[in-house]
Amino acid sequence: MNKNDLIAAVAASAGFSKADATQAVEGVFNTITSEMSGGGEVRLVGFGTFSVSTRKASTGRNPQTQEVIQIPETKQPKFKAGKGLKDSVK
Repeated sequence: MNKNDLIAAVAASAGFSKADATQAVEGVFNTITSEMSGGGEVRLVGFGTFSVSTRKASTGRNPQTQEVIQIPETKQPKFKAGKGLKDSVK
């Protein structure tokens, strides 16, 4: 399922027009993105939690030159599935 399929499914299940469903789906995505960009998390009980994790800085090696390089600390989005989602997939 891609984004357009999701919008069509939301429109069909909620009785919305495709334009209204598009605004709703985009609104959810934008809200989750903006909350996470500020370092927050979004908990959807029964579905899962969207959060930000920090990967520590480390040293690596350039495979071509074997030169040691510093890999900076980075932040990454993370999703942990909730019990309801896990149970529905079994």
